[in-house]
Amino acid sequence: VHWPWQLTSAGLSFGDISAAGFPAEQWDALPTAAKLQILGAIGLLEYFGEGGAGTLGAHYTKGGKPGYFPPLKGSSSIPHPVPFNLYDPFGLSAGKTAEQKARGLVSEINNGRLAMIGIIGFLSASKVPGSVPALSGVIPSYAGEPMAPF
Repeated sequence: VHWPWQLTSAGLSFGDISAAGFPAEQWDALPTAAKLQILGAIGLLEYFGEGGAGTLGAHYTKGGKPGYFPPLKGSSSIPHPVPFNLYDPFGLSAGKTAEQKARGLVSEINNGRLAMIGIIGFLSASKVPGSVPALSGVIPSYAGEPMAPF
C-alpha cells in the first residue's frame, strides 16, 4: 500500500520506494533530500518540544513536567496556524483525573520502551540471522548498514 503519486519531479514514485523491500531497503531507496526533510521535521518537533522556541517554562530535567508537549494550536512560536495539537488533538483527555493521566503516562513510557526493544529486535534479526529465534525466517536479511542515516 502506498501513495498513488510521484515522490520526486524526476519520476520516482512511492510505488518504487514500496517495491524496494523491507523498511531498511525502503529507507535506502529514498533520495537524500527526502531523508533530510524527514530528519528536519523531526528536529523541529524536538526543538519545539524541548523548549528551544521558548515554549516551556522549565525543561523536565530542570523541574518541568515530564511527558508534557507544548500546544501547537494557537502558539505564537509557530509562524503559521496549526489546526491540532500533537498531544490530545481532539481533547479526549480533558476530563480525566490526575490519577488516570498519571497511569496513561506510565503506559505511554512503557509502550515506548517496548517499541524500542521491538525495533532493535527487527534490526538484529535482519543483520544476524537466528539472533532472534521468534523472527527466524520471517525477517529477510539486510546487506546494508542499519545505523547509517545516509
